Amino acid sequence: MPRVGRASVSSETRHQAGRLLAVGAFALLAAACGKHAGSPAAGPAKVAVVTVRAQEVPITTELPGRVNAVRTADVRPQVSGILLKRLFVEGGEVKAGEQLYQIDPAPYRAAYQSALAAQASSRALAERYKPLAEANAVSKQDYDNAVAAQLQADAAVETARINLVYTRVLSPITGRIGRSLITEGALVTANQTAALATVQQLDPMYVDVTQPTTTLLRLRREAAAGQLKQNASGQAQVHLKLEDGSDYPEAGTMQFSEVTVDVTTGSVTLRALVPNPERILLPGMFVRERIEEGVRQGAVLAPQQGVSHDQKGNPTALVVGPDGVVRLRMLQTDRAVGDQWIVTSGLSPGDRVIVEGIQFAKPGAKVAAEEYRPAAGSQEPGVAMSKAAE
Repeated sequence: MPRVGRASVSSETRHQAGRLLAVGAFALLAAACGKHAGSPAAGPAKVAVVTVRAQEVPITTELPGRVNAVRTADVRPQVSGILLKRLFVEGGEVKAGEQLYQIDPAPYRAAYQSALAAQASSRALAERYKPLAEANAVSKQDYDNAVAAQLQADAAVETARINLVYTRVLSPITGRIGRSLITEGALVTANQTAALATVQQLDPMYVDVTQPTTTLLRLRREAAAGQLKQNASGQAQVHLKLEDGSDYPEAGTMQFSEVTVDVTTGSVTLRALVPNPERILLPGMFVRERIEEGVRQGAVLAPQQGVSHDQKGNPTALVVGPDGVVRLRMLQTDRAVGDQWIVTSGLSPGDRVIVEGIQFAKPGAKVAAEEYRPAAGSQEPGVAMSKAAE
């Protein structure tokens, strides 16, 4: 009897363990099924888009240039002699006709007095011969010689007077004079190669820059097509940035384009005339010139963060259509304006370009598009450009 009882207990235990395993497996299966059934289906990816629009865009080109004086005059003596005085302050302003140096006038004053005496003698002789020639008391030839001598004496007096004036070395133009290259007591000679000083007119100033002929041709083509708007005189406005990065306060105007192309660089020289009332600009100074060439009408702008490039380097953009489907657009861009590209082909006003969530958007996929809203403190694409244009 005890042996039979132990066998019955063991069999019952095995049946209970089997039932527990079956119940546990069923519970796990039910839980897994319930979890799978309760998970929501994956929805379309969310992306941020910027709706492009047509607008007027200022067209500018920034080029390096050099500042040159409108007028530059080297001061040289026109007569020889000892330099007695320097009558200007180095680096100061001088006016046209203002005396700069004094050359010893003594020998030239004596020459002038001598010429006056010779003039008086020849004039008296001519006046004496005139009635005698009329009375045939002297020959006509003698009278003609006396008149010619008088004319030569007059010319000698004028030459002596001019040389005496030239001892006062005058400024040929109005401007700022540099340092004196010679001191008092030095001997100077007429028409010497070395200048005594240099006077430069500093208001206004020229700024010369070079521009590729391809850019010049493009601008002319756009102007002929009415894409560029210029003022009535057809002159473009320019602004300067100085070497320290600061903006020069005065605006200038473009004057002319060189008529000959540099064969080594394929560029032409452009010259701008810029006011310089405070004498900030100096000859030889390096500046960057921003040329305002006009305004392009109806330009389509795309944010740079929404434009990528394919393996060949061609610009592309992902656009969300009205049906919410992503499409790949091949673009043609002209230039960057602020943080945007001017798009000449591939986009139309009203297209929605993806700027965020590009990694989740694939061509042909459906997405949930929302208009881009920049975070606090950051700028919306295109704002920087607009402020710069202002």
